[in-house]
Amino acid sequence: MAEKDITKLMEKQDHIRNIAIAAHIDHGKTTFSDNLLAGAGMLSEETAGKQLALDFHEDEATRGITIDSASVSMIHNVGGEDYLINLIDTPGHVDFGGDVTRAMRAVDGCIILCCAVEGVMPQTETVVRQALKELVKPILFINKVDRLIKEVKLTPQEMEKKFISIIDHVNELIEAIAPEGYKEKWKVGVGEGSVAFGSAFHNWALSFSYMKEKGITFKDVIDAYENDNYKELAKKAPLHEVVLAMTVNHHPNPIQAQKYRIPKIWHGDIDSSLGKSLINCDPKGEIAFVPIKIVVDKHAGEVAAGRLFSGTLKQGDEVYMNLAKRNVRLQQVSVYKGSQRVIVDKVSAGNIAGVVGLRDVFAGETVSKTETEPFEAIKHLFDPVVTKSIEVKKAADLPKLVEVLKQVGKEDPSIKIEINEQTGESLMSGMGELHLEIIENRIKSEKGLDVKTSAPIIVYRETVGKESTPVEGRSPNKHNSFFIKVAPLEDNIYDAIKSGDLREGRVKKKNKEIAEAFSNLDWDGDAIRNVRDIYKGNVFLDETRGEVHIGEVIEMVLDAFEMVMDHGPLAREPCMKMKVSLVDIKLHEDAIHRGPAQVYPAVRESIKGSMQKGSYTLLEPLQIHLIEIPEKFLGGITKLVGSKRGQMLNVKQDGSNAEMESKLPVAEMLGWSNDLRSATEGRGVSSLKDQLFEKVPTSIQDDVIKKIRSRKGLSENQ
Repeated sequence: MAEKDITKLMEKQDHIRNIAIAAHIDHGKTTFSDNLLAGAGMLSEETAGKQLALDFHEDEATRGITIDSASVSMIHNVGGEDYLINLIDTPGHVDFGGDVTRAMRAVDGCIILCCAVEGVMPQTETVVRQALKELVKPILFINKVDRLIKEVKLTPQEMEKKFISIIDHVNELIEAIAPEGYKEKWKVGVGEGSVAFGSAFHNWALSFSYMKEKGITFKDVIDAYENDNYKELAKKAPLHEVVLAMTVNHHPNPIQAQKYRIPKIWHGDIDSSLGKSLINCDPKGEIAFVPIKIVVDKHAGEVAAGRLFSGTLKQGDEVYMNLAKRNVRLQQVSVYKGSQRVIVDKVSAGNIAGVVGLRDVFAGETVSKTETEPFEAIKHLFDPVVTKSIEVKKAADLPKLVEVLKQVGKEDPSIKIEINEQTGESLMSGMGELHLEIIENRIKSEKGLDVKTSAPIIVYRETVGKESTPVEGRSPNKHNSFFIKVAPLEDNIYDAIKSGDLREGRVKKKNKEIAEAFSNLDWDGDAIRNVRDIYKGNVFLDETRGEVHIGEVIEMVLDAFEMVMDHGPLAREPCMKMKVSLVDIKLHEDAIHRGPAQVYPAVRESIKGSMQKGSYTLLEPLQIHLIEIPEKFLGGITKLVGSKRGQMLNVKQDGSNAEMESKLPVAEMLGWSNDLRSATEGRGVSSLKDQLFEKVPTSIQDDVIKKIRSRKGLSENQ
């Protein structure tokens, strides 16, 4: 496949499909991607499925899981016409779910891969949710059908029943999660041809239309396995041919997709010239590029892979980074062939490309020609809840550690990095133990830095239990007073912030979109008009009336509010689910006496005092896990969950297997995978379904606060 073929096709937008593959861990995504690459002539057929071409980190190969999403552009012929298919293979392990969320921003369609034996799993539900949130259209591939025949020994009728139950389950998810207008339209069905099934390992696939066209039946599939003749099946119905034809027929091209996706992910003026360029995916329009993944290349430096929504990118172009607020010049523009990056002259709207030259770029940045409304922030479903402190063994390596951690934070934005350049201790927060372990190993092996990490630390949250009365906070010079009260934030408002229906950020007066969102959530007009900031699951309201100088201090007040929300009074942990209201202020006439040095301490003192009156409390992270085990280990697992302060929510038994849904405090889950292995002789599997925060039991709260405060070197009393 010549590069010039790719560049030629890049300009035929109706012949482009941007797709991602998403599934639960171990359902066969990377093997599946390999076969698609082999079909496009980019891998030899013998190595397909074994090469794992898109797992090019050493740790991915040794662990046998995909950790990073990887992009590749390939050409596929359907009905005599060439199509350019830009594919992103994403991880299935929940600790790397952030990569899936970011990949969904760049694509318009996704192939949900589901194991025929295991069916829809928690992580399958998560990836469907991530896709539908970004208005990415799903189609379904049921993989590992060979196992139904060889291991489970099902008849054609039983297989059909099994497929129908998986399809129904996926459609129930679409019905429940898809936005209005897409619930029915995007359901998958065998008759429409948006479902295929097969075996990525044995490289064959079938869809209803393909079976009709080639005269193949279920019975032929079973016979092929019974006569050990499945290689013939791969020749008759090659996986790439069936799946990519399904993509071409059922996934939208960028022009179709951007008409409905842009209003969802970009909140600028649709009638502006950029708005029109975006809606029409116009290669001649204004530039709008969103990086979703940053990879540090030894030779080129930072390469930002992402989606070009409008305009054309060329080497040497001067562009503007809207979040970093600076102009930069593009040094290289490229497309992906798995781990290879192929440099091209230009890339036009509707494609996925790699760009070099965006200095210190982060995933989710908006790159344009001039300053513009950035794309909506990419929201991750789960927050990092486990933290480790990381230090270098040799003091001389400290500057290098700071550099490496900044790089790590870019390459994986779902890792949160806090760097303390004074003490040399830095904190790394991730989704779970495995997530942090992988990052630590990469720092050692790939970045060549000798580091040591602490035992995992759990990140708690602080909140209030009831509404407080206003508390006065006075400035150090005693000339300014701020009266602030706090109250718990309503569940529906908090959920709307978490889901992205209510956008975080400071609120300018008369923001129609925010006003509408709050009024749909039953807030009245007065309260809505007072909203000034939505920050990390908390809301700030300015309820003052007729204060002359409020406009001059409000930004400082919001800075101080955000500082307290980042480090609460109980244990300097982040705050959540609070409504903070500025009720009254008394300000000095002279601006010189009400600068930041006066405003910050006064506001902080007032919020902390009112939190104390609102009976502040500590919340701990809990995870809901689905644990699958052979039925004979049920007793042992019940004991294990109980010993970890866990709660059993549900138990289902199906023949010799059992499934338990349980809620476990993250603080008790360190070493969980080893405990689970030893309690089930290595046969238990646990997957994360959801994450939530609940009050720390009163009996242990004081002890937990004391430990956190002493770890942070704070005085015993708040």
